[in-house]
Amino acid sequence: MQRIIKKIYIVFFLLFFTHISFANEIFVSLKKNKVNVRYGPSFESDIKYVYKKINLPLKQIDKKENFRRIIDLKNNSGWIHISQLKKSNSVIATKNKVLFRKPTSFAKPIAQIKEGRLLIVEKCEQNWCKITSEEFEGWIKTENIWGLN
Repeated sequence: MQRIIKKIYIVFFLLFFTHISFANEIFVSLKKNKVNVRYGPSFESDIKYVYKKINLPLKQIDKKENFRRIIDLKNNSGWIHISQLKKSNSVIATKNKVLFRKPTSFAKPIAQIKEGRLLIVEKCEQNWCKITSEEFEGWIKTENIWGLN
């Protein structure tokens, strides 16, 4: 009987902490044009590299005090201070996409969105997001984009 209870505790423990780790995985965006990424979660840690793209979407995979461990589309990872991050407002097209005037494939196409393009998200409805990209504004399907929660 004790073995069964121990097994139940172990399974519960694993399920609980696995759920918590997934809950930490959210998308965030850079607040500034220049953001330091560090090897560890402190200002004393050396700078690993520097991002130079405001609104770049990143996946938060861990947190420790005021630092967030992030990973980008190319699997680069490191720690960024929370003051340099904001709620995600952008995505990156992982394949070429068509920008439509309305959220339907039958709407008028406005532009071709190239793979790797940073897009600012205004809102999302079902499987469509309204985005802006320099001089264009319209709707894209949510498939093949990186950065949505």
